[in-house]
Amino acid sequence: MPENAQDLISGGHLVAKALKAEGVDVIYTLCGGHIIDIYDGCVDEGIDVIDVRHEQVAAHAADGYARITGKPGCAVVTAGPGTTDAVTGVANAFRAESPMLLIGGQGAHSQHKMGSLQDLPHVDMMTPITKFAATVPDTARAADMVSMAFRECFNGAPGPSFLEIPRDVLDAKVPRDSARVPQAGHYRASTRSAGDPEAVQRLADLLVQAERPAILLGSQVWTTRATDAATELVRTLNIPAYMNGAGRGTLPPGDPHHFQLSRRYAFANADLIVIVGTPFDFRMGYGKRLSPTATVVQIDLDYRTVGKNRDIDLGIVGDAGVVLAAVTDAASGQPSGGAAQRKEWLDELRAAERSAIEKRLPQLRSDADPIHPYRLVSEINDFLTADSIYIGDGGDIVTFSGQVVQPKSPGHWMDPGPLGTLGVGVPFVMAAKQARPDKEVVALFGDGAFSLTGWDFETLVRFDLPFVGIVGNNSSMNQIRYGQKAKYGDARERIGNTLGDVPYDQFARMLGGYGEEVRDPAQIRPALERARQSGKPSLINVWVDPDAYAPGTMNQTMYK
Repeated sequence: MPENAQDLISGGHLVAKALKAEGVDVIYTLCGGHIIDIYDGCVDEGIDVIDVRHEQVAAHAADGYARITGKPGCAVVTAGPGTTDAVTGVANAFRAESPMLLIGGQGAHSQHKMGSLQDLPHVDMMTPITKFAATVPDTARAADMVSMAFRECFNGAPGPSFLEIPRDVLDAKVPRDSARVPQAGHYRASTRSAGDPEAVQRLADLLVQAERPAILLGSQVWTTRATDAATELVRTLNIPAYMNGAGRGTLPPGDPHHFQLSRRYAFANADLIVIVGTPFDFRMGYGKRLSPTATVVQIDLDYRTVGKNRDIDLGIVGDAGVVLAAVTDAASGQPSGGAAQRKEWLDELRAAERSAIEKRLPQLRSDADPIHPYRLVSEINDFLTADSIYIGDGGDIVTFSGQVVQPKSPGHWMDPGPLGTLGVGVPFVMAAKQARPDKEVVALFGDGAFSLTGWDFETLVRFDLPFVGIVGNNSSMNQIRYGQKAKYGDARERIGNTLGDVPYDQFARMLGGYGEEVRDPAQIRPALERARQSGKPSLINVWVDPDAYAPGTMNQTMYK
């Protein structure tokens, strides 16, 4: 007896069922003929389809969704240029350890090597920048391969996966009972590794005895949702804490253990330094900024990261939350040999913090015209609430903000990560506001960064995703301009890095959002308040001093 249509299921519908089982409730996409059966499946499964104007935006949004929710993000793009357009977003997620799945189309198997429309070797291109890249070979395997790709996203330190699905595989229908559809909660193991108990005990002993300890809480503290464990550790053992990347906000501003501006001093003078979930990459001076006489401990999800670029005294591979909680337990009840000196150490660091703030206080309060970037980021910091997710997208202007802006809650800071990708701002806004509609989203863009993906401001308007956006506009790619000036002199400082004077407030209004121009620093806060009250996607175009450079820009090793 022939099977009826109800007994058959297409590849696109199998993909959608697998996404639903994984907890994916939205895909980011730009349409193409190779992939539309996935849309049909998503409609049936209740998965939102957010269509954007560029595939790079789709990939960045999937990355941002993963960072905000802790669930994997998903972008779906067509073959050929659709997939190559998404490469930057995947690469950014790879360096940032963000779990997302990119699904790309492909020509039909029956046209393999015949030169079909948009045919490219996608898997070969994606393999170096993903944790897993494969072709779905058969319709009945579609859901199974999706679940396989997601498992690989969480193997060790998280990261992206890629699947290409040939058009005939996606569109074909197979008997339902011939296709394996993994069920939610039944195809994953726990990833919360506890680390070596002996190493945990040794770290507890070191922290108890140290006189001048310091800890850096990196992005994996947020990735593993280790905020409570990290907070309990630093408060119980009285340890000064520094935060970077997505780890910012682990401790609120004003907490007695929250430090920001004295990190270089601390790392040069500490006797024990604990690095949690941060590699010794360029942001850490490849480990050279740590005192050569300090005892150095590194905790990371990825064995390959521990001890890379710099020798360490103790390495622990495991989930930050589980490891830090175990260290606190192991240290409880022990006499604190270093406690007598610990208050003096914290006071010393707090004095270094005050000195740094006082040094730049005139710029933070400057009434200069054009506006000093420090004044702009100071106003933004004061504007943020405990429910404001802050997103930084830019070079020099975001480097300024990194020294001043302090998120007031965990998981409320987003930046590109170590790849330094410009253009993440609009897609991160898209993901953050959709995933957390209860939160206010505040984004600071450099004018160069905004121009890369800014047309998807229209997508934010179309899907009614309000946010407060600020463009620090100096009509320059200033981080590069500084380097050129330093290397080649004033006559060649503006080659290839100067932009037009674009009124981004008008751009926002043209697309149906809210926009204002600001030239007077006293008008920054009122303009931000009006953007907040507008209930629309907004851009406040703030003209900032093009000849002011962030210390971080001037200290970059590439310019030395």
